[in-house]
Amino acid sequence: MFNYERVTAVQIYLGISEIGRNPMPYALVVVMMTAVALAYVAAKFWFGRDAYAMSGKAGRAVQTVRLTGLRNVAACAFFALVALIGILPHLGVLGLATARGWYRTVLPARGTLEHITAALGHDLTVPSIVNSLRYSALALVVAMVLGLFIAWAVVRGKHRGGWLLDTMAMMPLAVPGLVVAFGYLAMTQRGHFFHFLNPIENPTCLLVISYAIRRIPYVVRSAVAGLQQTSISFEEAAASLGAKAPLIFRRITMPLIAANLLAGAILTFSFSMLEVSDSLLLAQKAEYYPITKAIYDLSGFLGEGSSIAAALGLWTMLFLGASFLMAASLLGKKLGAIFRG
Repeated sequence: MFNYERVTAVQIYLGISEIGRNPMPYALVVVMMTAVALAYVAAKFWFGRDAYAMSGKAGRAVQTVRLTGLRNVAACAFFALVALIGILPHLGVLGLATARGWYRTVLPARGTLEHITAALGHDLTVPSIVNSLRYSALALVVAMVLGLFIAWAVVRGKHRGGWLLDTMAMMPLAVPGLVVAFGYLAMTQRGHFFHFLNPIENPTCLLVISYAIRRIPYVVRSAVAGLQQTSISFEEAAASLGAKAPLIFRRITMPLIAANLLAGAILTFSFSMLEVSDSLLLAQKAEYYPITKAIYDLSGFLGEGSSIAAALGLWTMLFLGASFLMAASLLGKKLGAIFRG
């Protein structure tokens, strides 16, 4: 977006046209994958080890200290500055989407809502919204089925490999989406076994698979939390009365963890709608563009292309924010706590 190409991710993206002839994109993928894997292992080693808490002979509750005077003003000013820096990009998108003209001024000279309405009626945006809805809905079904059974095996399974299965389910969070998408491109080149899935013709299948795999961790974490909070005694009582496992799962377990599953489904669907890496690499025809690829293309159009792209981005921010609030309300947590394990 900034036209700065001297970074690994951009070089991989630009290497799509030479994927069958130039080995350099493959080498860059290996470099990125190695760096991420080493960072992940280091993080697991330093921060993922077992922690042991010891209680002292006596303890005293921590008391809240109320700041007054200049100390209160300084603290508020510091956190306000941090918050302002964090939301500046969002304010920039809002300004660009609602500005009729914004050149060499701190604030837009004139405001308008034309770009916001045009974003929902543009020839490129409307099909992209429909495509994203279709891809995300199919990916949601795949992620929910796989994630639910993975969570069941981790929490209720009577085997010692549950931790390994849980770790493998979390790996998509550690692997960059760019690496995953490039891997799909490489395995579907002409002459390979999976050539029939080549996204040049139709990327729907690969986009659904990549979206689902990348968002399975949200389903697994939500379902694991629900199963851990649900006593197994309910299932054992049903089994003692002669109920079979499928009936127990459908009539007992599913209703008890329904809120967790719904929250995981909301996060999975919303993040799939706004997936970037897979969409940029796998969607290569305008008729199959999802929302994020449409935003990228619109930003390069002359005239009001960047403003319409910003307006479409504003709609996606509102959609994602509403999804977070809904998921947080279902889980009974604050907004930032829904990502904690």
